[in-house]
Amino acid sequence: MSAIIKESGSPDKYDLFIQRIDYFQSLVEEKKNLQAEINLIQKEFNEKVRPLEDELANVIKKLETNLSRLEGAASVPTASSKFARGQLGASIKELLRTNPDKSFKPRDIAEALNIKGTTVSLWFNKYGVADPEIDRVPTGKEGKRFVYRIR
Repeated sequence: MSAIIKESGSPDKYDLFIQRIDYFQSLVEEKKNLQAEINLIQKEFNEKVRPLEDELANVIKKLETNLSRLEGAASVPTASSKFARGQLGASIKELLRTNPDKSFKPRDIAEALNIKGTTVSLWFNKYGVADPEIDRVPTGKEGKRFVYRIR
């Protein structure tokens, strides 16, 4: 009987273990409750923010549309493209090939390739004259101006 009284009077190692597990379980429950509360707050936040984000996206889209209209009305000069060695000729020939029935002035080719007209004229005077794929047709007074087309 003395052993029974001794055990009931002071907690043994098993009682201490169960107390620690109970404390641990209460912490786990507290963590779950906090996570649920955080998820609820995030959901409410997203529900409130989503319409504002959609409205902002619509406003930005309208601004871009209006800006493109304004830019179209008052066109700002754009920077000309740069071509690597040999690329200008290939680009000119490709443009002529895509429109075989049309004759191009150097200015038209320059606008299509976003470069200066003098660059195109210089290329034709230097390389285009001897190119067997390109037809050089004289136009204007005394045949000093030319239009170009693919053969």
